[in-house]
Amino acid sequence: MTRAGGQEPDPGTWLLDKIDAREQAVTCQIEQTRAEIDTLTTRLRDLEQAAEHLRITRKTLLSLADQPGAGNVPPAPVLPSHPAYRQILDLFADYGRPLRARDLCEAMDLPIVAKNTEKIRAKLKRLVSQGILAETEPGLFTQPRP
Repeated sequence: MTRAGGQEPDPGTWLLDKIDAREQAVTCQIEQTRAEIDTLTTRLRDLEQAAEHLRITRKTLLSLADQPGAGNVPPAPVLPSHPAYRQILDLFADYGRPLRARDLCEAMDLPIVAKNTEKIRAKLKRLVSQGILAETEPGLFTQPRP
């Protein structure tokens, strides 16, 4: 390689230019790496804080559960095994309002005769005794609010 004036480039200058270019590239990489470290440090700090909040929450909930009276939640009532009970509760959920035994007979496509309404009424009374339904007035049944 020759210069415009026909002179050979100085090997020392050429080597220093290469070193300068490499130094600038490395310096740029250092700055990018520091920025990534700052971002990761911030993310790590946020995650550690979230983990600490979860530990505090767990500790608080466990201490509340250990307090007297905290475990006195009554067990959920057990629905009788006969499929009519499930059908009755499904109808209450569908209608979303208080129902009478006669209403349920109609909804279940049962003939409206005393035998059927009394059987349904007996099932409704059993659900009331178990706390699954409530009788708001004589013969009118509803699902209690939680």
